[in-house]
Amino acid sequence: MIYVSVTYDYSPGFDKAENWFHRTRAYTGILQCLGEAETVISIKEIDVEGTITHRNVQHEFVSFGKKKSWFPFKRNRFIKSLNPDVVLLQGLLYPLQFLQLRLLLNRRVRIIAQHHAEKPFNGIKKWVQRLADHYIDAYLFASHALGMTWVTNGNISSAQKLHEVMEVSSIFYPVDRLLAQAKTGAKGQPVFLWVGRLNANKDPLNVVKAFLKFIQIQPGAKLYMIYHTDELLEEIKALLKDHHQKEAIILVGQVPHDDLLYWYNSADFIVSGSHYEGSGTAICEAMSCGCIPVVTDIASFRMITDNGNCGILYEAGNETAMLAALIAGMQLNRQEKRVLCLNYFKTNLSFEAIAGRIRTVAASL
Repeated sequence: MIYVSVTYDYSPGFDKAENWFHRTRAYTGILQCLGEAETVISIKEIDVEGTITHRNVQHEFVSFGKKKSWFPFKRNRFIKSLNPDVVLLQGLLYPLQFLQLRLLLNRRVRIIAQHHAEKPFNGIKKWVQRLADHYIDAYLFASHALGMTWVTNGNISSAQKLHEVMEVSSIFYPVDRLLAQAKTGAKGQPVFLWVGRLNANKDPLNVVKAFLKFIQIQPGAKLYMIYHTDELLEEIKALLKDHHQKEAIILVGQVPHDDLLYWYNSADFIVSGSHYEGSGTAICEAMSCGCIPVVTDIASFRMITDNGNCGILYEAGNETAMLAALIAGMQLNRQEKRVLCLNYFKTNLSFEAIAGRIRTVAASL
């Protein structure tokens, strides 16, 4: 069976294929596992052209003008020339472009669309999404509940098209805790870790406020915050400025992505304050190293944590609920939860598990 992974966007700044492979490992690892038993071709527009086979995947780096096109005739004809059995549409933002592709393809070709955190369109764009939906055989959402918002909104016609399949996995793995902490310098009883933007959706202010109360109860705890955007950094610093235990929250800032291996393995818990996530990359990565999630009770996190069985869920934006979740974390058998996280990651969130689910979906169409 031939799978063709399709995008309709251009990603600038990658003038070497190796850089692209490294940057997208958390996504392309899924295609690589799928390629162990199937023919997998990925089409992508970066600042490189040519065909490169890399870890079971035939990468077609193409150039169609680098600008968004409402009528991508050349790209769609190129896709057709690959004779796919299954087209994997990456993202739900290009229904008009897809409709043109569907007109070119043989009717036997199955179309699977992968959700990547997009929210459903409204207005005229919603009408186009609804039209495209007639020709999409299956949708992959990190959480069935996320997909249901599209059904309820009328952009997707039937819940029967929804399949719960994670969009991304983790390249990380467990390493010795002492080795990891020697590299990061993280210390605490226990160690909590934040990885994410400091924006309103991630809600770091609620997390910091709750943690400042938590350390009155658990004075040995430490929270390390890693972030690559700092929208609310000044507000966080203001909260910490006059607090007598401000040293319990360490603002690490940006670190190279590869170094997160050691940070995840230095921590006992991964925390989040998100109000919305299309999946939850940092939580997935942390669980692959055995971190216990203390995260908001949103659709994607319910899936990632096996409805809270692997950690603790709390109401987004609720400082009291966050504090209660932190306190509840102290009552857990951490070693038992660590094993649960690692096992759940392997069977549901790993590259192998995701590729297996895609094969199952494709075979059912």
